[in-house]
Amino acid sequence: MKVKSISQATAKILLKIKAVTFRFDPPYTYTSGIKSPIYTDNRLVISYPEFRKKICNFYIQLIKEKIGIENIDYISATATAAIPMGSWIAEKLKLPMVFVRPDKKSHGKENQIEGFLKPKSRVLIIEDLISTGGSTVNNAQAIRDAGSKVSYCLVTFTYNTAVAKQNFKENKLRFMTSLEGFL
Repeated sequence: MKVKSISQATAKILLKIKAVTFRFDPPYTYTSGIKSPIYTDNRLVISYPEFRKKICNFYIQLIKEKIGIENIDYISATATAAIPMGSWIAEKLKLPMVFVRPDKKSHGKENQIEGFLKPKSRVLIIEDLISTGGSTVNNAQAIRDAGSKVSYCLVTFTYNTAVAKQNFKENKLRFMTSLEGFL
């Protein structure tokens, strides 16, 4: 399936499961503080086995065609919404996985990265949604601080904001979405 077809199929799935909703008064507030009348809740995908399998397979296809599995050593999912998809992708590709929290825990081992990450690994970030790109950049920085390399992020949906594009450019990250291809 071509990227355009994947894009259309993903959009249809998100609309079918009512992951895309509208609210004008008051508008939704994103984690970033942005206010918007549209909200996309990709977490709903986990409740639909047939659709989550399709979206996971779209990710796998894009990884194979645009990045190459041989160029990835680890999957890193951004906590918490991307953890399920990251897990399914890592399983299908037989790759190890970690997930990255927004901040270090204040208890226990005080980890920000959960799981074992071998230094100098090539890591692909899996993200559910990008508004400003802040959580993805945070994930990438944690991975880089741990001594590994991140160049790409794969995301289900992006609002395609100028601030996200700038954040990715400044942090030398490319993101690909099944709705648009690489940006």
